[in-house]
Amino acid sequence: METGTAPQVRVNGEVLDLEGTDPCTNALDWLRSRGLTGAKEGCAEGECGACAVMVARPDGVGGTHWAAVNACLAPAASLAGREVVTAEGLGTPEHLHPVQSEMAVRGGSQCGYCTPGFVCSMAAEYYRADRRATPTGADAGADDAGAPSPAHEAPGPNGFDLVAISGNLCRCTGYRPIRDAAFALGFPAVDDPLATPAEATSSAPAPCRVEGAAGSYVRPTDLAEALRLLGEHPDAVLVAGSTDWGVDVNLRGSRAPFVIGIDRLPELRALERAPQHLELGAALTLAELERGLAGEVPLLAAVLPQFASPLIRNTATVGGNLATGSPIGDLAPALLALEASVVLEGPAGSRVVPLDTHFTGYRSSVRRPDEVIRSLRVPLPLAGLTAFHKVAKRRFDDISGVAVGLALHVEDGVVARARIGVGGVAATPLRATSTEAALEGRPWTEQTVRAAAAVLREEGTPIDDHRASAAYRRAMLAASLVRLWAEGGAPEAVHA
Repeated sequence: METGTAPQVRVNGEVLDLEGTDPCTNALDWLRSRGLTGAKEGCAEGECGACAVMVARPDGVGGTHWAAVNACLAPAASLAGREVVTAEGLGTPEHLHPVQSEMAVRGGSQCGYCTPGFVCSMAAEYYRADRRATPTGADAGADDAGAPSPAHEAPGPNGFDLVAISGNLCRCTGYRPIRDAAFALGFPAVDDPLATPAEATSSAPAPCRVEGAAGSYVRPTDLAEALRLLGEHPDAVLVAGSTDWGVDVNLRGSRAPFVIGIDRLPELRALERAPQHLELGAALTLAELERGLAGEVPLLAAVLPQFASPLIRNTATVGGNLATGSPIGDLAPALLALEASVVLEGPAGSRVVPLDTHFTGYRSSVRRPDEVIRSLRVPLPLAGLTAFHKVAKRRFDDISGVAVGLALHVEDGVVARARIGVGGVAATPLRATSTEAALEGRPWTEQTVRAAAAVLREEGTPIDDHRASAAYRRAMLAASLVRLWAEGGAPEAVHA
């Protein structure tokens, strides 16, 4: 039934009623209206982390864990049935939480505006179940050859991974004391009430309906119910992680009278392995995908740590990222290189569409208004030589100027198959088919690489904008293939 259970959320141990909340009211505004003003609005688009709170999520093995998320993007109604902890719920001035205490004594809080968000992101990492087992110091952050990884600083002596707070910005440049506070943390006490979220979120979520003055938010029971609602409300907005639509709501005044929450539909949350393909559920968050694959797909393992920030990856979904149709998204170029297909589900059943034919124009696709992205399908076997190159102004939490996914099958020194996906150089993500043709059937040599790089330079129709010039984008396209060769693409490093 549409109505489902009463729309409630547990916040800092207190059960609160969501009834009367508009579908476009974000969690941050709703929490602040309840007097929980620690979380702040900074950027209103998920880049600063001042709004971070902790949400209990399934851990994939029958339990729960804490995930830090951007409260400014998530619809408040989407929290129905969840357990949430804000900075106020971690400790009090008289009894500080260990994270709050370390931040205070080490000078990690200056103006204090960003501090509650930092504290929530740090607390989620503090409670990470396997932190004790995280390699530290010289044992961490190394690649297969033993060289330090350029991705990020090695975890501290306590296993704290600073990437956990890479989505939080300090406007007072107080990063050193914040780092010191993170590395000084111990481990949760046995009787710490937050060590294990109280709610059993691993079970199937109950459906709910939240009615507000401006419209309704509905979480259906299953995919069939979602499709029925979509047929009855053709103007409805499908929302999963809301990391894109939430920005439209905050900065562009987007509104919707009917919102369908599909982030917890079990049919959209499977990660399955078949003999000929991998099936990636559309409602899996990027963080869940990264944990679930555990490096099984090296190309995705290269993409995901560079995708926005942990705050975004904890919420953004696989299907949502493709549904937005952004030409500068990082996931699409990698999936194009992997020859992925989109599984669309509608009233007439399902259909499988190759990703390279899915996008039809700027933020548009072949998906019909009554269809939902059910999953992404990645064919097997995977290419033996892959890489993902993201060109941006910052290492973390930035939008690409150019993104390139490369996947090559090299057999007996010859390129048997090449697939290259690029983003940031056209109105849609696209495959560099001319470059693929310039590689296939030719010996995998530096001469071939440089000749194909000249072709790759001319793929797409890049423009000048605030992220990069067209000339720079073309130069980076060419450099990506040469870089693949230079960083391990020589024949002795390639295994068919």
